[in-house]
Amino acid sequence: MNYIFCLRRSGVAALLCFLFCSAIAQQNPNPRIKYNFNPSWKMFVGDDSLASQIAFNDAGWKPVTLPRAFNEDEAFKVSIEKHSTGIICYRKHFKIDANQKGKKIFLEFEGVRQAGEFFLNGKPIGLSENGAMAFGFDISNEVKFGEENVIAARIDNAWNYHEKATKSGFQWNDKNFNANYGGITKNVYLHIADKLYQTLPLYSNLKSTGVYVYAKDFNIPQKSATVIAEAEIKNEYADAKTFQYSAYVEDAVTGKRISTNFNPITITLQANESQIVKTASFIKNLNFWSWGYGYLYNVYTTVSLNNRVIDVVKTTTGFRKTAFENGALTLNDRVLHLKGYAQRTSNEWPAIGASVPAWLSDYSNQLMVESNANLVRWMHISPWKQDVESCDRVGLIQAMPAGDSEKDVEGRRWEQRKEVMRDAIIYNRNNPSIIFYESGNNQISDQHMKEMKTIRNMYDAHGGRAIGSRNMLASKEAEYGGEMLYINKSASKPMWQMEYSRDEALRKYWDEFSPPYHKEGEGPTHNGQDASTYNRNQDTQAIENITRWFEYWKERPGTGKRVNGGGVNIIFSESNTHHRGAENFRRSGEVDALRIIKDGFYAHQIMWDGWVDVEKPRIHIIGHWNYKEGVSKNISVMSSADKVELFLNGKSLGFGEQSNRFLYTFKNVTWKAGTISAIGYDAKGKKLCETKHETAGEPFAVKLSQINPAKSLFANGADLALIEVEVVDAKGNRCPTALNEIQFSLTGEAEWRGGMAQGPDNYILSKTLPVECGVNRFLIRSTLTAGNIVVNANANGLKEGSISLKSIPFEVKDGLALQLPSYGLVSNLSRGATPSSPSFTVTRKALTIINATAGANQEKANASYDDNEASDWVNDGKLATAWIEYEIANTSNINEVTLKLNNFRTRTYPISISIDGKEAFKGNTTRNLGYFTANFKAIAGKKIKIALADQVEIQDDNSKEVNGKKLDDGVARKEADTKGSLAIIEAEIYSPVK
Repeated sequence: MNYIFCLRRSGVAALLCFLFCSAIAQQNPNPRIKYNFNPSWKMFVGDDSLASQIAFNDAGWKPVTLPRAFNEDEAFKVSIEKHSTGIICYRKHFKIDANQKGKKIFLEFEGVRQAGEFFLNGKPIGLSENGAMAFGFDISNEVKFGEENVIAARIDNAWNYHEKATKSGFQWNDKNFNANYGGITKNVYLHIADKLYQTLPLYSNLKSTGVYVYAKDFNIPQKSATVIAEAEIKNEYADAKTFQYSAYVEDAVTGKRISTNFNPITITLQANESQIVKTASFIKNLNFWSWGYGYLYNVYTTVSLNNRVIDVVKTTTGFRKTAFENGALTLNDRVLHLKGYAQRTSNEWPAIGASVPAWLSDYSNQLMVESNANLVRWMHISPWKQDVESCDRVGLIQAMPAGDSEKDVEGRRWEQRKEVMRDAIIYNRNNPSIIFYESGNNQISDQHMKEMKTIRNMYDAHGGRAIGSRNMLASKEAEYGGEMLYINKSASKPMWQMEYSRDEALRKYWDEFSPPYHKEGEGPTHNGQDASTYNRNQDTQAIENITRWFEYWKERPGTGKRVNGGGVNIIFSESNTHHRGAENFRRSGEVDALRIIKDGFYAHQIMWDGWVDVEKPRIHIIGHWNYKEGVSKNISVMSSADKVELFLNGKSLGFGEQSNRFLYTFKNVTWKAGTISAIGYDAKGKKLCETKHETAGEPFAVKLSQINPAKSLFANGADLALIEVEVVDAKGNRCPTALNEIQFSLTGEAEWRGGMAQGPDNYILSKTLPVECGVNRFLIRSTLTAGNIVVNANANGLKEGSISLKSIPFEVKDGLALQLPSYGLVSNLSRGATPSSPSFTVTRKALTIINATAGANQEKANASYDDNEASDWVNDGKLATAWIEYEIANTSNINEVTLKLNNFRTRTYPISISIDGKEAFKGNTTRNLGYFTANFKAIAGKKIKIALADQVEIQDDNSKEVNGKKLDDGVARKEADTKGSLAIIEAEIYSPVK
């Protein structure tokens, strides 16, 4: 394709552009139409060869509003491998106004599961098979104007679906992680455009790339950048057309136009020719998109023919500056330690699946931000566009995969992955929250990585995004990497951990001292292994979150030249995917499936409240204060304060024992009714934060309240209301140990979708639902008729609860609606713009190693300090040769040595460290997730010798992944069991900061 580029900054050009854009806005404010195509469908579970025909009688089919999975009732009711599969047929009758005749008509499907054949007015219009990405159809020649049209779809969600042309399956159509909610499960749109138009970003079927907006020449302090608006424009007239292309920018938060100085450029396209055209503008006073600051702009790109605007495309985007260097991500010139969640792309809800309204996506994703997560790594499959746009609004960085499983692949399956990555990049490259492209959920070859980079460079060369894959520790091509849960560090590209802290805990279980008195770890084995860590209570899951994150926090930016880039905890919300605990769903979330918060949520909120170092001290007491007489237990307080004091009914119980930086333990506290409170102080004793739990009274009433009550409930047959039910005392306080069973009744214009709890079928769709820890939630779905809705809730011996709602009309004409799914949703700006201050304090100074001498295998000695965690130095297995001596450039005060020892997870090394012959440290390393630091009194010297003082202790628990693969433990080698081996992956020498 040809590229045309124009940039003007002169005052005359700006004035002409202002007059031009003002004129076009007055002439035709909306020459292009995007319809919501979700309403007025019918669905049939089963196959019918005649269903694609116009005259087919679909009167008996179920009316539905998309998106809608045919097996939504199974979401969280059955385990993932039991999700129903088969053929699902959809039909829709619609009309396009006769005055649109001669226009271009496109259909945009955000995605189906798994594969779909599509027909319009009895004729096939196309096929989509990958089950992951958006696709489109040009129906301009098949559609009838001014009369009824019928679109039909035949969807197949078989687990073993194979591509028709090649007979190849899709790697990501997997029963472990890809919940199989089948059908048209994402939004659908219909576009009407002129024959001279800007294409859609839908490469599959349409082979088009759409609009691409990006920025360069960032000046963060001055709040300026050059914005480039690029569009692929196609002429489908029978003759050549000469037209003008321009753009303007609107602040999506304030609604004000901020730039009109994109200079219009004139282009001529021959019949059926397309070109990519660019124009640019230098813009001041920009608000840069950032973590928790979803500041967005609408960029309008325009095509004018004969002084009349014939095409306008609105692209909502944001502008931010990124760098991937020094082992970390830098966002808007500030270093960010990555903290967040590895979340299933399905992001599902009980009895609904993945197909939720956009406001609920915002609610869920903003909860991640409220836990102080800055990153969500969608797992295995490219995320739904609705979630992508949601993360833009809430200010949550995304890592976007293509489609994969657990390994590199070859042949057609590799080509399939590349095709999905291509489509996903083109479709999502204007979304500022996407900062990482993930090429695989495990190591891929450097050749494959190079091929993925070529795709990125072809379609998103200027978006400020890194492309990489899981692992890739020694890759020369990947721009980021990191193992699943073991700590990696780097002095160059970011290395962050992609799914750590896999423990599971049911929200129902506070601790061993609370009803229903679940014993910690009690539950069945998993694949013959002890599964106690997957049957935790809430208290130990929260503590485990602290224990795990502490090891990443120790290696954060500011702690040396080689740093850890961060990590994402698996998962955020409970998931209807593979599980290891007692239930038939994964319970490792920090919120449950209805997004009710567990104590682990607060662990992250406390530890993660800062870009790198903690910037806002917080505190939380794990659990509640409604125990029985005689209970004496340890009280755990999570806080980022330097010390914590506990009070019971105003009396101090002293200061807690600090561990893992963020945990404070108060032993053997005897329960007394009243108030337990905690205060956090800085090192000088200044109060920083405080919190409390109060004893609630006896259960008195059932209370109902709507989550996000300000949001209107639209009578479109798809909108949802989320209602919380609590058991409260006479003062309205939640009773935290209540397990009462509640009976619900629903009247009015809504459909019961219900909630979820431990019990038969997980209570899915049941109108009887127990509270757990005093609370639960349920969903109701609007009908197609606006009106009043009343829900009543009763429990034995408790005062009845009730809530009234009212749905409002949703306008649909001829199967088309102008109101889009994201209507009315606004940006979250709660964290404010990127601060200009440094995000960390340097805590120690790294000293450069210039040489090493080893007791054996001298030629490999430099592998122990080469910033490559895929290599190591190891001796020959003899205790006498188990030493290595490092030399630094200059004599320095040395007080710390940090080591990544091979078999770090299963071995304890008795080591001695000497500096210029003087012993500085002697002791055992600890089993860990990667790095051990020996601290000692500073000694001046130039040579640092590390030696094995005795035989190594090996303690392998033979832990395995869900697929049976043994967990990694460093560099694999046959002599791993040799107790005289000293194996160092990376060694770092430090001096104190002056």
